[in-house]
Amino acid sequence: MSDLARKAEETWDTIAKSFDTTRRKPWKICLDFINELSSNSIVADLGCGNGRHLLPCAEHCKGVVGVDISRNLLKIVQGKIEDKGFENVLLLQSDLVELPLKDNSFDRVLFIASLHNIKKRDNRIRSLKELHRILKKNGVAMISVWSRWQDRFAKRFLVDLFLFPIRYIKALGGYEFGDIEIFWRQHNLNVKRFYHLYSKREFIKDVKKAGLKIIEVKDVRLKSKKRPDNFFVVVRK
Repeated sequence: MSDLARKAEETWDTIAKSFDTTRRKPWKICLDFINELSSNSIVADLGCGNGRHLLPCAEHCKGVVGVDISRNLLKIVQGKIEDKGFENVLLLQSDLVELPLKDNSFDRVLFIASLHNIKKRDNRIRSLKELHRILKKNGVAMISVWSRWQDRFAKRFLVDLFLFPIRYIKALGGYEFGDIEIFWRQHNLNVKRFYHLYSKREFIKDVKKAGLKIIEVKDVRLKSKKRPDNFFVVVRK
């Protein structure tokens, strides 16, 4: 596991219990995708977090593999699996940039709100290529990221865009335009989380670079009032 992955593991392990208390409800857009799963489907949930989308998958399909960088989050998911009595779920701790999964193994993949937590564009594209690798031919995936220009961050990135030359910013500690650190302050914690917030154009470009064919793109407002705060794509191998 790389140093970046170990840092991410430490971050998410630290906030795992707090995160779980605030992320119980699955998103409707994801449930709509999950509800269309065939009962024979084998599904991977990449960056499964506390299992809020993994558990509905387990109810609908033949088998689910949940992958996350955080051992503590996976322990939380394991407890929920045992409470539900599911026997069709396997959990793996792994960096999403290098998955311990076989080629062409999954009918469907969820990659929800996790791609944007991977530092460096090369690594993000590698994770998308890994998604491509594990999907079966004609397999389908749903991927989501946070939008760069959502209400609460737009001014921050406008300052970066107009006050500093981009090539100069990028030279400072490997910064890429769209990178931001967002603090987790619930339950008296004060933990920095890395995010790369995407423009819609950049998101589509990276997905296509991984060899995935875009079926649908959606701009979604989950909390923002004016601008979309999330982008979702449905893709096919």
